[in-house]
Amino acid sequence: MHAFDILGDPVRRRILELLADGEQTSGAITDVIRAEFAISQPAVSQHLRVLRDNGFASVRAEGTRRIYAVEPGPLSEVDAWLDRFRRFWEQHLDALGTELARGKRARRPRTAGDTTAQTGPGTDGGTT
Repeated sequence: MHAFDILGDPVRRRILELLADGEQTSGAITDVIRAEFAISQPAVSQHLRVLRDNGFASVRAEGTRRIYAVEPGPLSEVDAWLDRFRRFWEQHLDALGTELARGKRARRPRTAGDTTAQTGPGTDGGTT
């Protein structure tokens, strides 16, 4: 199965999002997925199996519990594929970062030693 076939399913994407926050028990994953997608426990188990069989997740036994973790390998392959397209959005993200920094500077409170004159309506810099 191709990586995008795996990631094309919203349930599997959500499971990977949960695992990105750290290891999870199969029970914890099942509880979240059943609540959000209204699917059965066996259906959740099938999605976990697809992720495991295709290398996106690993599982280890801890007593009677099964602990799942995300595996970075297949996600690295997706990242490499997306690398061809980064140029389409990186410039826009860089510009957004610049604008956010400008906005933070503009909202920064003035300090006691600030000698920048403030002018405009409602300031002491204008004449009335």
